[in-house]
Amino acid sequence: MSVAGLLLAAGAGARLGRPKALVELNGERLVDRGVRMLRAGGCAPVLVVIGAADVEVLGAVTVPNPDWRAGMGSSLRAGLAAIPPDRTAAVIALVDQPAVTPQAVRRLIRAYEEGASVAVATYGGARRNPVLIAREHFAAVAEAAVGDVGARPFLAAHPALVTPVACDDVAAPDDIDTPDDLTAWGG
Repeated sequence: MSVAGLLLAAGAGARLGRPKALVELNGERLVDRGVRMLRAGGCAPVLVVIGAADVEVLGAVTVPNPDWRAGMGSSLRAGLAAIPPDRTAAVIALVDQPAVTPQAVRRLIRAYEEGASVAVATYGGARRNPVLIAREHFAAVAEAAVGDVGARPFLAAHPALVTPVACDDVAAPDDIDTPDDLTAWGG
């Protein structure tokens, strides 16, 4: 079983005032941090979907999304389409969640190795990111990813497929959406 990493980083960061991929936190761009986190969690290769900012990322394959303005769904579709055919699953993460850790990614991969075809990190019992999707579901996830939503419609339509993976003790789903959020993170 070989799992790719997919980092969604195409947005303009409208509420933040700049593309989140380029935001630096503790001297590291969020996009670089996300790639490092996915690689350390066991994903290879790591793909980064870009759009609003033309970003070069060491250690990752960039996937341009010319339709990034259409929302997260278009980025998820572009990213899933670019996953190499020899990868059996992908862990999908968002660039604006710096408290997601390699340990959370490893837990999702372990759930997959134990038979889960869809594994979702949970915090306080609530489903959040990252999410692991087996290749057999890529087409259905892509079809359901419309507008500014990612895999959520697919997950809601197929609850029996979802394996929740508690990550409360190793990660957090907090994101950076506004300048106040960035300040709270020390950025």
